[in-house]
Formats: sequence, C-alpha cells, structure tokens
Amino acid sequence: MSAGTSGRQCWLDLREAGAWRREAAEEAVHLRFDAIVADDPADLAGLPPTVSRVLAVTSADLPAEVGQADLVLVDPERHGDPARLAAARPGVRFGSRVDVVDAESLRRACERVRRDELTVLKFHDPTHIPLEIVLAAADGADGRIITEVGSIDEAAVHLTVLERGPDGVMLRPGGPGDATKLTEVVRTQSPDLNLVTLTVTEVRHVGAGERACVDTCSYLNPDEGILVGSRSRGLVLCVSETHPLPYMPMRPFRVNAGAVMSYTMADHERTRYLCELRAGATVLAVRADGRTRPVTVGRVKIETRPLLAIDAVAPGGERLNLIVQDDWHVRVLGPGGVVLNSTELGPGDEILGYLPGRERHVGYPIDELCHEL
Repeated sequence: MSAGTSGRQCWLDLREAGAWRREAAEEAVHLRFDAIVADDPADLAGLPPTVSRVLAVTSADLPAEVGQADLVLVDPERHGDPARLAAARPGVRFGSRVDVVDAESLRRACERVRRDELTVLKFHDPTHIPLEIVLAAADGADGRIITEVGSIDEAAVHLTVLERGPDGVMLRPGGPGDATKLTEVVRTQSPDLNLVTLTVTEVRHVGAGERACVDTCSYLNPDEGILVGSRSRGLVLCVSETHPLPYMPMRPFRVNAGAVMSYTMADHERTRYLCELRAGATVLAVRADGRTRPVTVGRVKIETRPLLAIDAVAPGGERLNLIVQDDWHVRVLGPGGVVLNSTELGPGDEILGYLPGRERHVGYPIDELCHEL
C-alpha cells in the first residue's frame, strides 16, 4: 500500500441488503460512494458512471458475462490470479478477495496485497492483529486494500489500525442511513484553524478555585495543546506538559488547562466546558501552526488550586480571558511555538489564540445577543 495514498474510499456491499437494496444503492450514489458491490450483474445495471460497479464472484466458476461491472472480485484460490484473468479478458479489471480465518489465509492475504492492484479482505475473528500484519506486509506496495466491515463502529476501528488503516472500507449496511453514517466516519477531516497573535494586557492573582487537567489517550507534541478560554469568542492555546520541569516528570499526555468553567474545543466546531469532559470524550488538539486532530480524553483531574487570570486583546480589539492554575509550570504557546510560563507573562507579551467568531448555546455556534464579561 503506497504511503502517498490520499482519500479513504467508501464501498457499499448490496449482497445482504434485502428488500431495501435499491434505496441503499441510491443513497450511496447520492453520497458519491466510490464503489457499489453486488453478486448479481443485474443489481449493478443502471448505476451511473460516477460510482465503480463491482461484481463479487461467489460461485465456483467465473460467469461468462459480467454485465456493466467495472471490476470483478475473485478468489485467487478458486478462480485464478487476477492479473492472468485480466490478460485473458481484455477490458475487464480483476481484484482479489481473501477471507482471513487462520494463519494460512493470512499468509495468502499478505501475498495478495503485495501483488494485486486491489485486494478486498474480510477478517472473521474479533482481533485486529491480522489486519496489522497485512498492513505491514503491504507497506510500500502500489495496490489498494479494502476491508469488509459489518458496522460503523468496526469501520472506525479499521481506519485507525497502525495509525493509517486500509485504503477504504466496504460496509454491509444494516438499513437505510448507514451509508450516510459511514461517510461521516471515513471522510471527516480535522481542518486547520487560523490562529491569531494575542497581546497580554494584564495578569493577576484571583484566589483559589477548581482547575482541570485534561489527560488524553495520546502523546502530544511539544508545540501542541488545547484551546481554553473564559469566553467562547476567544480561546488561548495552552501547551501540553511535554517540556522539562525540575521538580516533577513530564506528562506528555496532559494539558493543565484551566478553571473548570472554561471553554475548550471538542472538535473544530463545538465547544465544551472543561468540567463536561469525560473519559472517552474527544477534545481538539491544536498545534502552533494551526493543524488539528481530535484526541480521546482518558481522564480529567479537577483539584482546588490558586488561580491566575490572564487578560489579552486580539488584533481586532476583541478582549479575551483565561484563568489557569497559578504556577509557573502552567504554560501557553506564543508565536512560532515559543513556550511561555503563565506566571512570567506580562503586559505586551504575545500569545497564540483562536477566535471562533460566534456565540455558543450548549456548545453549538449560534447567532444571538450574548455578553460574556
């Protein structure tokens, strides 16, 4: 599998769609799925050229006619090598399909992904180790790998195996609407944010209160943290604990984020209060250059600590506030990813932030009158 492969593919398997086969196909076409799979050429007839029509051969012998199929999936053990079949049938593309059920079928799968233009794999056991092995075997190969999944949750897991997953997933839908859910999993990307340079106007001690440390299930980068702020229209980039401290070990999974009522970004659109985050939730990790990725929250530690208020102003005049633990090891990021101790900030210092631009209601952006002081 080529490391430069871009864009995950969505395939829909109609073979078990039953009475709503037509509705499922129409939904997939509307969503611009990459391929629709059937075992009867008649089910592929009439599909537009915007979607690849894939015929999966389930019989012992190859059919004499493949209808309008753009690609024919075969079992190399029963039907022969796809490259040889393509040479014997000019104008017909062939791909391989392998059921991975044991060590021998896993060996065959590894062989096919290194050789064939396209391989569709089905894993029967509830472990992802075989998929990891196949992906490793395919490293550097030019062919594409599509894995069969029976649910949206399974698709989400497949796409993260070995951090990259297959080139696409083929869903056996359980009903109408599943194709839409699959696109939300496969095609969702975390867009970059346009960070701005803020100027600190005041730093002051504000007594004690509860602050939250957000512990993620990921190692965070030295220039990466989460956006936090007292007001939803302006957030400050708080850096992860990936930098040395003289009195305690680094915790590269943690952001000492701020007071419990503070906003943070759960994804590129929705905010959450820090106190709302729970194990298994997501929070948006943001780098100093604006790149983002969702990370899973493993734990939120809320403890009473002295607090420090940081006031800042954006280039357009918007005023922001951040309340953090009053300790020098709590840090924010400045332009270029410079790490700044919060207790050493003063008027005129520059820090990085983000202006979502709209008010919030239960975390969702909304246009309404709202004053946050």
